[in-house]
Amino acid sequence: MSNQLEQLKAMTTVVADTGDFEAIKVYQPQDATTNPSLLLKAMQIEKYRPLGLEAVEWAKQLNGDNNIGKVAADKLAVLIGGKLMEQVPGLVSTEVDARLSFDTEATVEKAQKLISLYQAQGIDTSRVLIKIAATWEGIQAAKLLEEQGIHCNVTLVFSFAQARACAEAGVYLISPFVGRILDWHKANDPSQDFTGANDPGVKSVKHIYDYFKKHGFDTVVMGASFRNISEIQQLAGCDRLTISPALLDELAHNNDDLPRMLTPYEKPVTSTERLTEQAFRWDMNQDKMASDKLGEGIRQFAVDQEKLEAILNDMA
Repeated sequence: MSNQLEQLKAMTTVVADTGDFEAIKVYQPQDATTNPSLLLKAMQIEKYRPLGLEAVEWAKQLNGDNNIGKVAADKLAVLIGGKLMEQVPGLVSTEVDARLSFDTEATVEKAQKLISLYQAQGIDTSRVLIKIAATWEGIQAAKLLEEQGIHCNVTLVFSFAQARACAEAGVYLISPFVGRILDWHKANDPSQDFTGANDPGVKSVKHIYDYFKKHGFDTVVMGASFRNISEIQQLAGCDRLTISPALLDELAHNNDDLPRMLTPYEKPVTSTERLTEQAFRWDMNQDKMASDKLGEGIRQFAVDQEKLEAILNDMA
C-alpha cells in the first residue's frame, strides 16, 4: 500500500506550507503558499539570503534610499514566489501586507502591484493567488480583485461567517486555520477531549466544506495550520490542504490506510440569501475565538513583516 501522503494526493490537492525549496523537491506538492512569517524564516537561512540581496538592490535602484525594506519586501515575496513556481506545477500564494487588512482600496492597490512585479519577471500570473486576511475589508478587496481576474486566497479564516462571506464574494480560495482554532479551545477549555473528530478546527472545516458543496459555491476550501496528522487525516478529501514539511514527512512515513472523510454533494441547492456587512460584523463579535484569532494572526503577520523589512534594511 502507498503511504498516506500519496493516498492523500489521490483525493486532495496537497499544498506545501513553506518557502523552503528543498522541502518542496522532496514532497512534490501541487501548490505552494507563503506568508510574512515564512519569508522571515527564509531570510534567516544563509542559502536564501542572495534573494534578499537581489530584492534590496532592486529597491535601491527603484527608490534610492527611501523605504528600502518595505519596497524590497514586495520584490522578495515575488522572487521567492517565482522560485516556488519552478518547483510546483500549480499555484503559489503571495500575501498582501497584513497592515493593510482594514483598508480595501490599499489592499487592492498592493495586490495589483504584486501582480505587476510578477509580470515584470515574465511569470504567468494565472498561477498566482493573492493572499488577503479575512476581514470584511479584505473580503471586499478580494471581491474586486476577482472581478479583475486576479484570484485570491483569503486567509486567517476562523469562523463560518468569514467563510460564507468569501464564498458569496466569489473568492477563489479560502484558508481556514485548523490548528489555531484548536489552540484557542485547548487554552480556554483544557478539560475537553479535542482529539480526532472532536477537534474544533476539524469540525469548522467540515462545516464550511459541507455548506459550500451543498449550496454549489465554487470557492476552494484549503485547510491550513495543522498541529498533527490526525487533523489532516480527518479532513482527507477536502479540496486542498496546506501542510508543513514536518507533517508531510510524517504522512510520507505512515503506511496505514487513509479513508476519505469529506465528499461533495451530488445535487447542490442554490442559495440566494446573502450575508450583510452588519450580520458579518455581529457574527464575528459574538464569536470570541474567531475575533481573538483573527486579530492575533494579523498582528503576528504585521510583526513579522516589520522584522523582515528590518533585515532587508540591514542588508542595504
